[in-house]
Amino acid sequence: MKKLIALFLLGVSALLTGCSDNIVPVEGKQYSKLPANLSTYRLPQVTEVFSLNCGHCGKMEAEIPKLESMIDQSIGKIHITFNESAQIGAMIYYSAEMQLGHKPDHQMMLELFSAVQMAEGSTADRKGAIDRVFQSRDLISPYDLGEDAQTQLFQAMHLADEITAKGEISSVPTFIVNGKYLIITSGHENLDSIADTIQYLIKQ
Repeated sequence: MKKLIALFLLGVSALLTGCSDNIVPVEGKQYSKLPANLSTYRLPQVTEVFSLNCGHCGKMEAEIPKLESMIDQSIGKIHITFNESAQIGAMIYYSAEMQLGHKPDHQMMLELFSAVQMAEGSTADRKGAIDRVFQSRDLISPYDLGEDAQTQLFQAMHLADEITAKGEISSVPTFIVNGKYLIITSGHENLDSIADTIQYLIKQ
């Protein structure tokens, strides 16, 4: 009888350990430590790194409000600049952020993704769609910025480039947490698991 009880307790202990392992995110699988501490840039505690040209980023944007609700805080944004198409996307994004004084709201982000990622039509059609996103909000299109505004825009892009370079960020979408950790989105099955990892890292 004592032997059966001991085996039962051992089995319960193993089950509990297994559950605990599943709950606690694993470094190298669900997240990694950044090679440089980016907290000196005063990033929001949770910051998405993305590109308007990235299809997966567009899909993630659709989930951002839900994710913000799950972690109970607003998520900041950094647009990557590590190739030519991303640089063009960054010019469009930072043109909006610069004029608004904060990140664009969710609806504007969805419209920007849709305009930049137009599957059909000419470059002129895409430009027209981007112009409309800005003009509908009484903002100046990135194609019509004056010299001073362009200087401010390139400063914002330079800062984003510096952050992504120091963090050695090479794929998007992803999230920086506490300026020290990078979420490995491919290591998660769903939005719930991403939220769990973010909440875990917030406390580290």
